[in-house]
Amino acid sequence: MRVAIGSHHLMNLLPSLPRLHFLPLLPLLLALLLAACSHAPALYQQESYVFGTRVEILIYGEDEARARDAGNAVLREFDRMHHMLHAWQPSELTTLNEAIAAGRQDIAVSPELAHILVDAQKIAAQGEDLFNPAIGKLIALWGFQSDEFKPVIPPQADIEALVKTHPSMTDLVIRDDKVRSRNRAVQLDLGGYAKGYALDQAAAILHAKGIANALINIGGNVMALGSKGEKPWRVGIQHPRQPAALASLVLRDGEAIGTSGDYQRYFEIDGMRYAHLLDPRSGSPAIHTQAVSILITPQANAGMISDAASKPLFISGPADWLRLARKLGVSHALRIDADGRITVTSALQKRLELEPGVKIDAVAD
Repeated sequence: MRVAIGSHHLMNLLPSLPRLHFLPLLPLLLALLLAACSHAPALYQQESYVFGTRVEILIYGEDEARARDAGNAVLREFDRMHHMLHAWQPSELTTLNEAIAAGRQDIAVSPELAHILVDAQKIAAQGEDLFNPAIGKLIALWGFQSDEFKPVIPPQADIEALVKTHPSMTDLVIRDDKVRSRNRAVQLDLGGYAKGYALDQAAAILHAKGIANALINIGGNVMALGSKGEKPWRVGIQHPRQPAALASLVLRDGEAIGTSGDYQRYFEIDGMRYAHLLDPRSGSPAIHTQAVSILITPQANAGMISDAASKPLFISGPADWLRLARKLGVSHALRIDADGRITVTSALQKRLELEPGVKIDAVAD
């Protein structure tokens, strides 16, 4: 039996940064951006490791002390959210999960967590429950609720038993900062939501501190504020099977872009790849898609949408992803299927600059 575990290495594509062995491969590369601006004296860069991934804040046009203060405020907020929403280390979320499993009702939660759960319920409904934060037990069964997961396929009987419990965000009743669940099988994992939510929080903090021009990158989920002087912010979309970008595009003020891919948290056994993106209907990883990237134009919760809405598009598969994109209000999307064929919506095609040798196989309206 041949076994491989998904690489969590940042490929050597960021020439201005040291190679760090623990950093995840970014769905959205900033190589072109950093190469173009590495000598710009007005660009402040700050990095950390939160949410199990590398985060980066770029601030343009501010003196170093002011930029550092704003960047530190954002990183403190990320650390706070990390400890609030962690799915398997002690957090407010794990406390709630334990109470649900014990059958408790009217469980008190913070106003922020109550708001997040209501928000997640809405996007889960829009995505026809393919974005389903209630399937934490399935995620744990596959071993992905761990910093160091093992390449083990769970017994099919165990998978089917959990699928039959039908955990869903609709099982939750949230009122007056109290939560009750109609289903004790619900175990919340907000990993498909938290990075996008954090982008929106970071943008709010930077705006409050008077920062007009910045780029926030959380493991490849990126939001742009303003521009980089006379030039716009530009990012690259990671090729899911090569250590390179397949395309780049300009991000305008208030836009966010996010990717769901099978190349971040995964393992392979005998040539079959098992990624962390589970289909709630089967209880197993979706295998028909390599990656989905979506661009969200300026709107409320753009960061959150860029993170959460990419999941149902990834999981739904070739027959349904465009229909769900329209239902979710996503007009700019790119999908790479299991064979590497690229389909892009016409709105996003107009924004892309393809790398040499990359071709679009189909354009959808």
